[in-house]
Amino acid sequence: MSEPVIVLDKLSKRFGDVQAVRDVSLTIVAGTIFGFLGANGAGKTTTIRMLCGLTHPTGGRATISGHDVWQERQLVRAKFGYVAQRFSLYPDLTVEENFRFFGGACRVPVTQLEERIGNLLGLTDLEEKRDTPAGSLSGGMRQLLALGCALVHDPPLLFLDEPTSDLDPLIASGIDALILQLNRSLGVTVVVVSHDLTTLFTICDRIAVLVDKKITIGTLDNLMRSNQPWIHEFLHGPRAEGAKRSAMTARKQSHGNG
Repeated sequence: MSEPVIVLDKLSKRFGDVQAVRDVSLTIVAGTIFGFLGANGAGKTTTIRMLCGLTHPTGGRATISGHDVWQERQLVRAKFGYVAQRFSLYPDLTVEENFRFFGGACRVPVTQLEERIGNLLGLTDLEEKRDTPAGSLSGGMRQLLALGCALVHDPPLLFLDEPTSDLDPLIASGIDALILQLNRSLGVTVVVVSHDLTTLFTICDRIAVLVDKKITIGTLDNLMRSNQPWIHEFLHGPRAEGAKRSAMTARKQSHGNG
């Protein structure tokens, strides 16, 4: 049995009179890909921001590798990489300069940084763009760069907020394949928030569905058999059926290449 990496115990967040997250409890074990699915305002991004130490919980507790995500946030931050929903790198810096900046910010030893950058340029297929300003990259390449920068300190845990949002389906499938590679080949534990059902169906081992501050967690197969209307809304219907077909194709291709 894998060790728990993330533990949430009745984690809550209130903004004034608005209860954004209410009593969320779950455990995420090492080596898995865990997805959050829900409508806008369900609390998915707020939960991730609390786990990253960017937002102070107003109730409950969360830990990463046994350390409190708020009380010990400086220690915890070295254990994960984070890709925000909006592009958050430096557009005037080149691809390589962004890697160097974040490597320095994460205190990657100089003796290791050159090799790390070379490996990440290859992993993200950005070698030919190393001298290109990040602001000149396509949306898909920007997302690949953001993923690379989140990995520059070799973290065992990766948080992704809408990693394939607004991307061409072909580019999105490449991002999904890279996430699976990070998980399967390098053992990185991944927590992903997404509205893209194809992404969730393709890569996730378990999914948490959040609706009206209620949460249900399970494998995709288990959730598909749920008779709860608020889960059925997300996991059935024409949009979901198309996503499942795309995910099945992607999984077959992944297994064939593996």
